[in-house]
Order: sequence, then structure tokens, then C-alpha cells
Amino acid sequence: MNSSSNVVLYEVFGPRDGVGLWIKRCILVVFGILALTVAAKVLIPMYPVPITMGTFVVLGLGAAYGLRLGLATILGYLFVGLLGFDVFANSSAELNGWNYMAGTTGGYLVGYALATVVLGYLARRGWDRSVWWMAFAMLIGNILIYLPGLLWLGTLLGWDKPILAWGLTPFLIGDALKLALAAMTLPLLWKIVGDSRL
Repeated sequence: MNSSSNVVLYEVFGPRDGVGLWIKRCILVVFGILALTVAAKVLIPMYPVPITMGTFVVLGLGAAYGLRLGLATILGYLFVGLLGFDVFANSSAELNGWNYMAGTTGGYLVGYALATVVLGYLARRGWDRSVWWMAFAMLIGNILIYLPGLLWLGTLLGWDKPILAWGLTPFLIGDALKLALAAMTLPLLWKIVGDSRL
């Protein structure tokens, strides 16, 4: 793990101070919201359930953007969804905004914010430079998404229901594949960038 630099990936490119830095950050927030929206809507056929790339993008943005910019992006995404725009995986013209966010998916959306903060924190400490450390960070991020998701699901539907069978086990295979992909992607991007850009 390379902890010699506190730089996260987005800081390597473009302006590093002044007005240019703020413009870059605004562009990256908009890009992140768009990427999250597309990732939520793309369904990849998978057994036992189709998967979206939502968690991959959430955790990837957390690592690439760092804690503050990553959190600003996730909160921006949630705010756009709260306004009623169809940006979530199962939202629609009929079910959107607060009605969707307070439903069975609400806890996972809270988990998105928690996971982004932790991934950003760990990336700032160099965990995104190593495949193994990045995989561990992604595992922590996935746990932080599932915990509030399952807690809210149980509270909403009742703990006598098969909460784990509905909200966890069908997604484990897909999430494991996304974890492996993200664990390779961020360190690879750092190798492409190289220390010469720091």
C-alpha cells in the first residue's frame, strides 16, 4: 500500500487550485450524478437476479473522488432523485422522489453515502493503489451499503419476513464480481497515471 501521498485520483488531473479547481469539481459532480443514473438503469443478466452497476460506480467514485467530493456527488444524486427525477434502479414515472426513497430501497441509499465516505477516506490513505487493499476497502463499502439497507428493510416489512433472502443473498454473486472489477480498476488507473503526475 502506497501511503506516501495523500492525493486521490481526481486531483492528479486538471487545475489544482483557484477557480479552475472549483470548476473541475462541479464538472466531476455532474459527471458522477450522470454515471450513477446510467449505472442504476443498466441491467446485466445474472443468476439469481439481474445486477446493476450502481454499487460499482458508488464505490469507485468514492475512491476516485475522495471523501468530500464523493459525498457531494452522492448527496447531489440523492437530491436529484428526491426532486422526482427517474435516477434510481427501480424508480419510474409513477414511483419516484420521496415515495421511492422511503420505500424498501431507502436504507441502501443511506448506505451509498456511508460507503462513499469510507471509500474516500481509505483512498486518501493509499488503499486505492493496491489490488488487495482496494478489495478490502470495497468489501467494507459493500457491508456499509447492506447494513442500513437490511435494517430498513426489516423495519419496514417486519423481522418475521425472510429479509436476508430478499435483500442480501440474491445479490452476493453480482457484488463479488463488481468488487473484483473495482479492486483491479483503481490500482490499474494509478499505474497508468504513474508517480510522474503526482
